[in-house]
Amino acid sequence: MRLDRRRALAAAALLAASVRVPVLAAAPGQERHAARIRGLIARMTLAEKLGQMTQIPGGRQKALNSRLDAAMLDRVRRGEVGSFLHVAGAAALKDLQRVAVEESRLGIPLLFAMDVIHGYRTILPVPLALAASWDPAVAEAAARLAAEEAWAAGLHWTFAPMVDIARDARWGRVVEGAGEDPYLGSRMAEAQVRGFQGPDLGSGRRMLACAKHFAGYGAAAGGRDYDSADLSDRTLNEVYLPPFHAAMQAGAGSFMTAFNDIAGVPMTAHAGLLRGQLRRDWGYRGLVVSDWNAINELIAHGVAETPALAAALALRAGVDMDMASNAYATHLAAAVAAEPDLLPLVDEAAGRVLAAKAALGLFDDPYGFGDPAREGGPTPASRAIARDLARRSIVLLRNDGGLLPIAKGRRIALIGALADDASSTLGSWRARGQAGDAVTLRQALEASGASVEYQRGVGTRPEGLEGIAPAVAAANRADLVLLVIGEDYDLTGEARSQADIGLPDPQTALADAIRETGKPVAVVLMNGRPLALEAALAGFPAVLETWFLGVESGPAIVDVLTGAVSPGGRLPVSMPRHGGQAPLTYAHAATGRPANPDLAVDSARYRDVAIGPLFPFGHGLGYTRFDYAGLAIEQAGGAIRIAASVTNAGAAAGDEVVQLYLRDPVASVARPVKELRGFARVTLKPGETRRVTFTISPDQMAIWHAGKWLVEPGTIEVMLGASSDDIRLRGSFAIAKRGEGRFPAAAIAAKVQIA
Repeated sequence: MRLDRRRALAAAALLAASVRVPVLAAAPGQERHAARIRGLIARMTLAEKLGQMTQIPGGRQKALNSRLDAAMLDRVRRGEVGSFLHVAGAAALKDLQRVAVEESRLGIPLLFAMDVIHGYRTILPVPLALAASWDPAVAEAAARLAAEEAWAAGLHWTFAPMVDIARDARWGRVVEGAGEDPYLGSRMAEAQVRGFQGPDLGSGRRMLACAKHFAGYGAAAGGRDYDSADLSDRTLNEVYLPPFHAAMQAGAGSFMTAFNDIAGVPMTAHAGLLRGQLRRDWGYRGLVVSDWNAINELIAHGVAETPALAAALALRAGVDMDMASNAYATHLAAAVAAEPDLLPLVDEAAGRVLAAKAALGLFDDPYGFGDPAREGGPTPASRAIARDLARRSIVLLRNDGGLLPIAKGRRIALIGALADDASSTLGSWRARGQAGDAVTLRQALEASGASVEYQRGVGTRPEGLEGIAPAVAAANRADLVLLVIGEDYDLTGEARSQADIGLPDPQTALADAIRETGKPVAVVLMNGRPLALEAALAGFPAVLETWFLGVESGPAIVDVLTGAVSPGGRLPVSMPRHGGQAPLTYAHAATGRPANPDLAVDSARYRDVAIGPLFPFGHGLGYTRFDYAGLAIEQAGGAIRIAASVTNAGAAAGDEVVQLYLRDPVASVARPVKELRGFARVTLKPGETRRVTFTISPDQMAIWHAGKWLVEPGTIEVMLGASSDDIRLRGSFAIAKRGEGRFPAAAIAAKVQIA
């Protein structure tokens, strides 16, 4: 039955008085804004409500504010815009906010948003690198600095953290997340939410966080960005949803829907997961925004015939704000006229947008964001933070013969275009970062006083091989070669999926030529994804994974190469031998015919590569060694305490990441061969011993089955070690009673004590 516009508006007025006003979990005390929000909803026209639900690009990524023309300002005056993205600048945004507050009918402030992913002006290590620190405090500090700088530029909202689990290195957006594991991903997710939002969003120098992309985006078929995700319900809940739950529990003020479909239902129209699981089952009360143009793309998905039907689908699913497509602003009124039962959903969505603004303090002080005096480039203080975070994110993958740290007095040949590529140090999603702010490895190494000869060799894109001969000559003159290889920043990120994740051809030729010199070579990798490098790294005694580390990339790498800092990072994602192994994870299910090195035995393996990854999940070395002893497992009152002593048995100080893995060997369904359920990064002096204790609960071994988290009785195997493939201590405990958990098992944090 269709209603004309007059009848639709009348129905909206009747519903306004009873609209439920959502309150962000991240903002205690926001109930006091409920009356204000109800009053605004009652006074708003349908067009104004749809305006609050509309986010408009105010510019382009490389031309911020460029679309803020007179016509756009008139839309603001008419209340037809609730939020802008691709805008920045304290003065410019204060002027724009003034138009909304002082020249629109209801004076509702605007939300200003940007992808502030790993820094705003001071660019920090990419998220995958931050996860390699295995230290939530690192991720929290990075988000806090990013929020403070973005706040100074007048911004309220960031589209981070990306908490998608990524087990396929071909997917370009691996660089934006925490890797392959839901437990590690959950800890990094909650840390970033805390960093962006702080304890009180309205207290200043903070931003509204956005957990994205809900859900299953990292499981895209073939690692192709935007493609379908064909997931079982168990895998979705046990692997891909836990970091979202952890982000919600940490108070994430907003969620973003994913581009992909799951079993044919696009996430932007997935009422079962959005209204059902996220809101009804989990109790999420924050704002849900679509991804860029995703509502209109429901037509391309084939689930909506017209923009009006696409808008109605997204609203029914639970999407509160439309990013960039103008589907709500242009077409939802027609859908409401045709389907009056959409009206209360409009009121709820507009109310959630207003609640987010209230949580940020925008109704109390709409001009409380922005400080032109703080908008400059990186400061000495922010660089010090950037350098520390970068050092903690570096992973030493191989160090045969103790080639690193570099002995004093050695003549060094520094070879590779990436060694002097300032732009690539920033990685993708660099907000307002500038390549001129970055210190490259070449600059830092030359400034250190080392004896260095630099040769570019070749780059990461197709080119001639003329630079290889001078590089080989430099290697022959040196005592040590630092070979810097990998990929440039633009080879990973959104829409940057790659079928071939090996070394680019020119660099393969360079590596082969340097290998033939017979000189000792330390490889420095720079990349935004795990690369398949078994052949490329063959014969090189030392390999250092440095990712894209931000503006202090060079100094941080030099600190590790020279031994000023012992590397302590660990891999947050397995590094394959060959791209054909993708997707790849340590936490694969047990099979009836487990992989066997004997090719005469039919087993779950590839015949043309060795079993397993080149470097396993959790792997990383330092300049010392650690011994484990004294495993103790105690059960009391439903809690399980797992403790062990870790000793620095070497001559240098260093960090060990103690990793707790569990396995349910006999269950109602086949379980992973091991699952991370705790970790602790511990700094130890030579000879020092610390006791690390993890306290866990049976709920952390719950199995998702038929909509419930089931805890099954039985024996649970305990594995403590230095990586998923380097288990030092083993034991077990028993779960005596069948039970039911409340939360995703991997989202539950183990309590860690270090004595």
